Amino acid sequence: MPKRFYKTTHKTGENNVSLLGLDVHNPVFFVAAVLVLGFIGLALGAPETVGAALFAARDWVLATFDWLFVSTVNLVFVFCLALIVSPMGRLRIGGSEARPEFSTLSWFAMLFSAGIGIGLMFWGAAEPLAYYTGWSGTPLGVEARTPEARDLALSATMFHWGLNAWAIYAVIGLALAYFTFSKGLPLTMRSAFYPLLGERVWGWPGHVIDILAVVATLFGLATSLGLGAQQVASGLHFLFGTSPGLTTQILIIAFITSIAIVSVVRGLDGGVKVLSNINMLMAAAFLAFVFIVGPTLLIATGFMDNALNYVRDFVPLSNWIGREDTDWFHGWTVFYWAWWISWSPFVGMFIARISKGRTVREFLLSVIFVPLVVTIIWFTTFGETALFQAEGGIGTLQEGIGEVSLVLFHMLENLPFTQIASGFAVVLILIFFVTSSDSGSLVIDSITAGGKLHAPVPQRIFWATLEGAVAAILLYGGGAQALQALQAGAISAALPFTVVLLVCCVSLWKGLLNDHNALKRLSAAESH
Repeated sequence: MPKRFYKTTHKTGENNVSLLGLDVHNPVFFVAAVLVLGFIGLALGAPETVGAALFAARDWVLATFDWLFVSTVNLVFVFCLALIVSPMGRLRIGGSEARPEFSTLSWFAMLFSAGIGIGLMFWGAAEPLAYYTGWSGTPLGVEARTPEARDLALSATMFHWGLNAWAIYAVIGLALAYFTFSKGLPLTMRSAFYPLLGERVWGWPGHVIDILAVVATLFGLATSLGLGAQQVASGLHFLFGTSPGLTTQILIIAFITSIAIVSVVRGLDGGVKVLSNINMLMAAAFLAFVFIVGPTLLIATGFMDNALNYVRDFVPLSNWIGREDTDWFHGWTVFYWAWWISWSPFVGMFIARISKGRTVREFLLSVIFVPLVVTIIWFTTFGETALFQAEGGIGTLQEGIGEVSLVLFHMLENLPFTQIASGFAVVLILIFFVTSSDSGSLVIDSITAGGKLHAPVPQRIFWATLEGAVAAILLYGGGAQALQALQAGAISAALPFTVVLLVCCVSLWKGLLNDHNALKRLSAAESH
C-alpha cells in the first residue's frame, strides 16, 4: 500500500512559533488558550452568572438537539459495522509492513484507563441503583423498584457504556491513526478531514476543527475529573470523617493535577503506560474482590441475563421519537452521548497514537466489542451487588441512592474488609484520575503543537494545569449543583463537535475507499 497517498507539502509543526520555551501552533494554541482562560476568568469573577449560563445552555441544547446527539451516535455505530464487514477492513494502519508497537495487553490497559476508568468507578454501583429506585426517573418510564425496573436498570447502564460509546471513540481513533501512520499527516484532528478538504485543512477550516477538539476535550475531561474529585472526597469522608465539601474537592484536583504533571513530563512510555498497567491490575483485583465477597451466585448468573437484556433493550433505548421518559432520556442518555462525543478527540487521538500496526478490522472489533465484555462484567458485578443490598434491606442502600458519590462506599460498607476495600477504591480512583489527566494533556498538547508528538515539557505542564483548573471552576461555579454543572459543560461543548464527528465519518470512508481502490488497481496491474 502506498505510504503517502496525499501529495501534501505541509510538514508537522509548519505553522508553529517559538515563545517562552514553547513550540506552539499558530493560531490553534492561542485561540484555544484564550477561550479557556477567558472562561476561567469569567467563572472566577461571576460564578453564579456562569453557572446559570451553563444550565441555560444545557437546557437549550437538550430541548433542541437531543435528536442530533442520538441519531449521530446510532449512525456512527452502523458506520463502524459497515467498515468491519467491508473489504476495507483488511487495510493496515501504517502500511502493509507495519506491526504493533505495544503488546495487546498494554494496548487494552492504556485504552481503558484513558477511556472510562473514573466513570466505571463512579457509576458502577450508582447508575443501576439510580435507575432501579427512580432517583431521577426510570428508563422507558417503567415503575421503580419492580422486576422490569431491575432488568432495565442494568441493561440501560450497559447501553450507555457499551457499543455506542466506543463506536464514537473508534471512528475518531481510526481516522487519526490511519491518516497519521498510513498517510504521513500530522497527529491532529484536522488530518482526518484531508480527503474532503485537501490542502484547506492547513488553513482556517483546519484551525476551527482543532480548536473545537481542544475545547470539547477540556470540558469532557473536566467532567470526569470533577466526578473523580467528588468521589475521592466522599471516600475520604467515609474513611476518616474529613469534610467532603468543595474545598476538599478542589484540593484533590490540585493534588492529582500535580501528580499528572509528573506523569506527563515522563511521557507515554515512562508515565502513562506504567500507570495504565497498574490501573488495570488494581481494577481487576477490586472487581474480583467484589465478585467473591458479594452475592457471587447472583452475579455469575447475571452476566448472561444482563447481556441478553442489553440486546433486547438496545433498539427501544436507541429511539428518540415519542419517548415517555423525557427527563430521564435527557438527563442520562443524551448527556452520556454528549460526554462521549466531547471525549472523542482525546480518547480517539490517544488510541490512535498507540494503534499503529493494527488492521482496520482488528482495530474496530477490539475498540468496540472488547470493552462491551468488560462493561457487562463490571456493571453486573457492582450493579447486582448494589441492587441485592437495596432489595434485601441491607445497609444504607435500601433507603435509596442518597449522595451519588457515596454509593460505592455504602455498598462496600456491607461487605467484608470495608476499610481496606474503601481505601483501595480511593487509591484506584486517584490513579484513574491521573491517567485521564496526563493522557488528555498529551493529546491536547499534540493538537496545539501542530501534530508534534514530543512538544516541550512546559507546554504539557500548561495544558495539564488548565484541565485541573477547568474541573475546579465547574465545581465552583456549580455550587450545590456541581454535578449538573459538570454535565452542562460537557453537553454544551459537545454540540459543535457532533457535526465534526459526522463529517469525519464521510472523510474516513472516502480515504479508506481511495486506498482500497488503489490497491485493487495495483494488484490488477501486477497480475498482468
